[in-house]
Amino acid sequence: MADPQRGWGCREILLLFLFLGTQWGARAGQIRYSVPEELDKGSLVGNISKDLGLEPRELAKRGVRIVSRGRTQLFALSPGSGSLVTAGRIDREELCAQSERCLVSFNILVENTMKIYGVEVEIIDINDNFPRFRDEEVKVKVNENAATGTRLVLPFARDADVGVNSLQSYQLSSNMHFSLDEKSGSDGQKYPELVLEQPLDREKVSVHDLLLTALDGGNPILSSTTHVRVVVLDANDNAPQFTRSEYRVSVPENIPVGARLLTLTATDPDEGINGKLTYVFRNEDDKISETFQLDSNLGEISTVQSLDYEESRFYLMEVVAQDGGALLASAKVVVTVQDVNDNVPEMILTSLASSISEDCLPGTVIALFSVHDGDSGENGEIACSIPRNLPFKLEKSVDNYYHLLTTRTLDREEISEYNITITVTDHGKPPLSTENHISLKVADINDNPPIFPHTSYSTYIPENNPRGISIFSVTAHDPDSGNNAQVTYSLAKDTFQGTPLSSYVSINSDTGVLYALGSFDYEQVTGLKLWVTASDSGDPPLSSNVSLNLFVLDRNDNNPEILYPTLPTDGSTGVELAPRSAEPGYLVTKVVAVDRDSGQNAWLSYRLLKASEPGLFSVGLHTGEVRTARALLDRDALKQSLVVAVQDHGQPPLSATVMLTVAVADSIPDVLADLGSLEPSGNPNDSDLTLYLVVAVAAVSCVFLAFVIVLLALRLRRWHMSRLLQASEGRLTSVPPSHLVGVDGVRAFLQTYSHEISLTADSGKSHLIFPQPNYADTLISQESCEKSEPLLVSEKINANEEELEAVQQAPPNTDWRFSQAQRPGTSGSQNGDETGTWPNNQFDTEMLQAMILASASEAADGSSTLGGGAGTMGLSARYGPQFTLQHVPDYRQNVYIPGSNATLTNAAGKRDGKAPAGGNGNKKKSGKKEKK
Repeated sequence: MADPQRGWGCREILLLFLFLGTQWGARAGQIRYSVPEELDKGSLVGNISKDLGLEPRELAKRGVRIVSRGRTQLFALSPGSGSLVTAGRIDREELCAQSERCLVSFNILVENTMKIYGVEVEIIDINDNFPRFRDEEVKVKVNENAATGTRLVLPFARDADVGVNSLQSYQLSSNMHFSLDEKSGSDGQKYPELVLEQPLDREKVSVHDLLLTALDGGNPILSSTTHVRVVVLDANDNAPQFTRSEYRVSVPENIPVGARLLTLTATDPDEGINGKLTYVFRNEDDKISETFQLDSNLGEISTVQSLDYEESRFYLMEVVAQDGGALLASAKVVVTVQDVNDNVPEMILTSLASSISEDCLPGTVIALFSVHDGDSGENGEIACSIPRNLPFKLEKSVDNYYHLLTTRTLDREEISEYNITITVTDHGKPPLSTENHISLKVADINDNPPIFPHTSYSTYIPENNPRGISIFSVTAHDPDSGNNAQVTYSLAKDTFQGTPLSSYVSINSDTGVLYALGSFDYEQVTGLKLWVTASDSGDPPLSSNVSLNLFVLDRNDNNPEILYPTLPTDGSTGVELAPRSAEPGYLVTKVVAVDRDSGQNAWLSYRLLKASEPGLFSVGLHTGEVRTARALLDRDALKQSLVVAVQDHGQPPLSATVMLTVAVADSIPDVLADLGSLEPSGNPNDSDLTLYLVVAVAAVSCVFLAFVIVLLALRLRRWHMSRLLQASEGRLTSVPPSHLVGVDGVRAFLQTYSHEISLTADSGKSHLIFPQPNYADTLISQESCEKSEPLLVSEKINANEEELEAVQQAPPNTDWRFSQAQRPGTSGSQNGDETGTWPNNQFDTEMLQAMILASASEAADGSSTLGGGAGTMGLSARYGPQFTLQHVPDYRQNVYIPGSNATLTNAAGKRDGKAPAGGNGNKKKSGKKEKK
């Protein structure tokens, strides 16, 4: 085999410079170049910067780069010179095989403008490949009786080059029996044939050795040789024959592996071994042998691997049928591969903007991508689409490139991120498609102010609040993001009553919580109207306002103020005048009060807290009017003292009191005359008599207390002394009912009060104020029983025992109240009135009458009368003029003895058929009124 030295001749150098200087005219945006193969890396292809209309230094600034699909980059851009150069050695035969023209297409992308230009470079072939035979030695059999002109097929050579550099001719070494002839096939391939020129004689020469040389047309010419051994066989005068000289078959590319494509048929009329045919491929290349299989006996061609239309659209092969006598026939087989839609379209993303501002204009380019389908025809036609509900559209660019554009302005607050699905579908049947997802984030701009959920707010705060307490919290939402959504709060500058609102309330700029800087007073500030401003941190910042009405709630922190009657400024006491002829309901005066609070805290009610003559006057609950409750009597004292309480309805309620002095007279001169007649008595016996009376009452009380103690001791021993208890019950039945009283009743009876009293009608100037210990919780001791109190007794006592019996008892005053500890009754509070009204118990009344009469009989003579007003029974000196017998409870109902479960009842009362009298059930005894 010849192996001539390769080198560059004048022809190649001239072509090189010619190609380097040649540029094909651009058409429809295409830039064309041509370059020989096998150039060194960095060889010049063309001035791309000039063709793009740019300066070489602008290529890097504008982001000019080469984009190509799915192949090794063959070319590169020189940033310094702005030229297109080779990225390495280019082998045309590897790229384009036997194609007449070898074109390499790619695209130039200008990044900043997103423009793309198509570039096409033709690779020019050079003579860099030798013609090559498959085998170095070939055997050819020929029958000795072969006629002159018999043709024997010889192996042909292949040259990877094209054009003039491809295989051009064959040469045969000199021989007298054979000559060389060439035939050209439909594919342009030259096939050598050996022609018998003279008859053969096997007995003379059985083997002929020939040398076949293949030559190309390059400069220099390259060649290769193969050894042909011609073997002369015995006579076989019939050669095989195929039914057709050429067989064609079309199969889809998805035909299963192992499927039979076609069957070749050849016949040989000879018999025996000379008629037995064998089928083989001749001159097949590696690709044919790897793809197809030929049954040597049957002539069936089948596949050994899958076919691919995109790899090879047809296959050309030669099949030889040879008999046993070395005669053969050949036929051509053409297998055409039909395209099947078996390739899914592809999308290649060339450029993508990761985010886009929401204020971008319609038509803004978001992405640039290309699509490709390996199929052909309709199977390779591609359509791109995106969902219609998106504000984007696709626009086709050069070749198979597409732009993704916006169709309208975007709103990040509505949609902050788009997931765009680009569907690429071919037109095959059935169509194949692929989906590609592009994630696009919308960049925020400050186009939304903070928004409050409500247009206005109202809140309430009680007055006297602690300083720094949280009042209310406002929250505004900004639909923007980042700094554009960071909200800060502030109060609008304003004043209230000349004072800035910032001195009343402050707001946390981050949380929107409002705090009270001081304690509010409802009487000074009933409410504030604030404007809260919410601002974001955008550039420029946006803000919004909302009104906040702050209402101060009133608390009951002010006592009622009495406007009338007012205290005189000269130190005297104001006196109201009530004529003795006044009828019940007569308006004496009116107490006027106000409360600086509001609402329920300012609702006032009036009540009579204390009166020197209970039941004589009444006070209107809501009006404060002081009226007479009954007709005035001659025995009513001239000077009446009233204590009126004014109370609000707050929680807790607050109250105020005022003391009224009412003079009972028809005119002011009568008042002065009556006051002058009240001279102090000069008789010392009157005071002594009063002292004896007090001492007698104290002694009787001590005796009664001792009796109660004994009775309690007996009750404590009842559980183990039942017989003794029966004897004690018999003894108790002989005891007068007036000797039995509850312990709590004794406590209430022994309580003392400080009163301003008059002993007699003539003792107006004899006032006595005495404090007394409170024995509400302990029984009076023996020492206290012996203790006497100094009393001032009037000089004249005009009443006697008979007059005492004839006195009518005044009806009880239901307004008079005692505390729970002061209520007389069983066990202090049992069966008592919840309102604090004294129960009118007949038993206690009779008991006190007996005690007082006994003391009076011991302390004074029979003609003496106890001092005091009518119905007082002489108790004015001890308990004051308002304490009358009508307030003494009846203890005959139940007597409770501590330590025992038994209760003594008023058996005598039941026996007599008398029911206990209620507090309001006493009937007035008829009789004459005593005149002074």
